[in-house]
Amino acid sequence: MQLLDGKLVSEKIKAEIEIEAAEFLNQSGRKPHLAAILVGNDGGSETYVASKMKNCEKVGFKSSLYRYDSSVTEEELINKIIEINADAETDGLIVQLPLPKHIDPDRITETIDHKKDVDGFHPINLGRMLRNLPCFLPATPYGILMLLKEYKIETSGKNCVVIGRSNIVGSPMSVLMSRNDYPGNCTVTLVHSKTQNLKKIVQEADIIIAAIGKKNFVTADMVKDGAVILDVGINRETSTETKSGFKLYGDVDFEHVAPKTSFITPVPGGVGLMTIVGLLKNTLASAKKEIYS
Repeated sequence: MQLLDGKLVSEKIKAEIEIEAAEFLNQSGRKPHLAAILVGNDGGSETYVASKMKNCEKVGFKSSLYRYDSSVTEEELINKIIEINADAETDGLIVQLPLPKHIDPDRITETIDHKKDVDGFHPINLGRMLRNLPCFLPATPYGILMLLKEYKIETSGKNCVVIGRSNIVGSPMSVLMSRNDYPGNCTVTLVHSKTQNLKKIVQEADIIIAAIGKKNFVTADMVKDGAVILDVGINRETSTETKSGFKLYGDVDFEHVAPKTSFITPVPGGVGLMTIVGLLKNTLASAKKEIYS
């Protein structure tokens, strides 16, 4: 068993991004710029956004955070997005999810200019991804592809099972793993909460991507020997063992599953760190006009 070390790989790629960002500053006179909108004070969202801002600073990007109380109206948010869309010196815009129930996340996502949609959630980017055209890939699947590539994991012809069908991870991941590309060329099965014989299907997988959002959902009896596992789950539970007062668990029962695998990501220290790298890569590509001129 070998760890797919998101910390190691993310630091390596961030060092490369930092060099490119410095070159961009030298040529253009400005830094790549990521704007983020945060609504309310959800603990998880606060942590994620703070990490994104900190990583921007680390690689030499400019970052702007716009905070709103959870009582903000949908129209106020939309007006702010339109304002940021029009700013030529803002390269990327993310709106941290989840949003309060009175705000339609689809309407918010579709308001973001697809040329600044560095989260890769806009229907235009998802549609272009489906057709294998240049686009901003959703940050977590993008990060997973980089991790597979870094460890030179063979994917062509492999049986890949994606657990979970969210628009953020599961669905785009299933498309990317089936593309005629590397990583890709897998035979992909997308399973979810309504799948019959789910355990039997997962048992046949060479590559398992777990993104269902349930602690220790994938158990040792679901995994064949030598499988490659990418655990996207970040399940927070209160804990007296840690300074923060909570502990993170993946969707995979790491302790019992890991010995059976050839490669596996830890939680934390795996896919989550690669998600931020995907976001930074998209922001840099936007600044350099590599995808949309």
